[in-house]
Amino acid sequence: MVPQSRALRDQIRAEAVLAMQGFDRSRPLSREGLQKLGEELLARLGLEEKYLGFTLVMLSNEFWRDQLMAVDFSRRLLLLPHCLKHAEGCPADYDEFGLDCRKCGACDIADYKATAEDLGYKVLVAEGTPIVLKIIVSGHVDAVVGVACLNVLEKALDKVLVVGIPSLAVPLLSSDCKNTSVDEDWVAEVIGLRQEPPAQQTRTYVHLMRAANQLFEPQEIERLSPRVRLSTAGSNGNGKPASQSDTLTATEQIAYDWLIQGGKRFRPFITLAGYDALRGGTGTLPSAADGIDLSDAVRRTALSIETFHKASLVHDDIEDDDCYRYGRETLHRRHGMPVALNVGDYLVGLGYRLVSREAGNLDAACVADLLDHLADAHVRLAEGQGAELSWRQSAIRDLKPLDALKIYALKTAPAFEVALYAGLRLAGAVDAYAEAVSAFSRHLGVAFQILNDLDDWERDDNKLLEGQDVLAARPTLLLALALEASDEAQRAALLDLSGRTKRTSDDLAQVRAIYRQAAVFDKAEKMVEKYRERAEAVADDVEPAPLRELLYFLVDTVLERRPPETPEVILPTLPQVSNP
Repeated sequence: MVPQSRALRDQIRAEAVLAMQGFDRSRPLSREGLQKLGEELLARLGLEEKYLGFTLVMLSNEFWRDQLMAVDFSRRLLLLPHCLKHAEGCPADYDEFGLDCRKCGACDIADYKATAEDLGYKVLVAEGTPIVLKIIVSGHVDAVVGVACLNVLEKALDKVLVVGIPSLAVPLLSSDCKNTSVDEDWVAEVIGLRQEPPAQQTRTYVHLMRAANQLFEPQEIERLSPRVRLSTAGSNGNGKPASQSDTLTATEQIAYDWLIQGGKRFRPFITLAGYDALRGGTGTLPSAADGIDLSDAVRRTALSIETFHKASLVHDDIEDDDCYRYGRETLHRRHGMPVALNVGDYLVGLGYRLVSREAGNLDAACVADLLDHLADAHVRLAEGQGAELSWRQSAIRDLKPLDALKIYALKTAPAFEVALYAGLRLAGAVDAYAEAVSAFSRHLGVAFQILNDLDDWERDDNKLLEGQDVLAARPTLLLALALEASDEAQRAALLDLSGRTKRTSDDLAQVRAIYRQAAVFDKAEKMVEKYRERAEAVADDVEPAPLRELLYFLVDTVLERRPPETPEVILPTLPQVSNP
């Protein structure tokens, strides 16, 4: 709850300033640490717990204030909410980049937007954090000033804490989403803050995230892995370049387009971050903004990790006959199943080639070890997917939770394990970490898959459909828990449904009702926490500190609960960005 009295809001802000004086800002705040500070602050002021969310935002503001003030205006993003405009009679039009407020001036949005843009800010009139994170990782901005309702800011806190991006937020005074208000002088003050960099700056993984993202920029991917067919096709006989639809270049073209489009690039990030962690963690320092020392061999290995992942998605979409991926039609829906299968196989070969051809730049034993672990991960993933397909084709559809967990351990954990192992191996000897990497990845992968199952019932922004697991009759943990806890009639209904060729929205409603009655969602949430604790327990004993901190970061990032989101928006690279 936002304090309704301006005096009380100012009192909490002032107390947050005192609480953060002399605070160690060299490492990111944890959610637990921030919560403890907030509870202590409210206790000192004798205030109720209902103000905790507001207090956490104020403390986060003070943690980041000096570092945000040091960021040039041209490298900042101002995020404004639609609900500050007058809901009725708003004359502003939407152009191709968003709400064109400058020509209007009838509400606060225009004033803030004009002031910020005059200083050099990029301005986005939108809601939510996913699109903001995309802009940050893409390298467009280094700090964010946000105006939003308190519940949005509380959700955004986790992303701010995990990513480590300087951010200041001003809460709206209500969450009515219509003609709301804000402390106007406070917004103006925050927009204009500027000073020289402070002596102490917080470590952040943003630089490594950007390095992973840059691998897939068209120019960089062509440098690291030039298109063989397109470059050797030459001309088409009349002095013009060979067409991209040429039969010899078609597979390569589709594969590269698929590799470049969509995705969070999280697996190659893990490889780069693991490599950096064993080399002192310099990629998380502020100086890394000017570039990270990564050889092309390291970059190509990270690229190969994503190549294998993208190949598995092509095949997975075929096996499940999914309709959408990254908000677009899946490859087999667009090009047909034979072409999609072939593209997936091509990407597998490309992934191995990216590593095998580094034998001249890396130690031969290192290349052999990397290829062996890539092959092992590939085999285990196929075994896990094969177990799922076998269950779906079997006449006996019974499923126990342990069976589902075994499939998850094979399907999901190897991708995390090989990404992390590859980064560590590129940095040197890895025998001392092999057991911990395997155990950590298993716990993380299983928890991630359970979360993925839960998200499927909320909103799958990747595939645009709810209940995909039921529609595809997948052997999920949720189904196994329901079969274990339901009565005979419910079990029969679930088994009958999983054996049908087609399923409808009415079937989804029936399954949801059975799941709720069996408390499946609550049980799954508790299992996520159990596996989270196991992963953190492994990380507790890992040395050196940069690697241990990376493992904690992976837990927080991979196992973050995502609120329902809109489909992915592709933003143009422009000096000023506004998006409706």
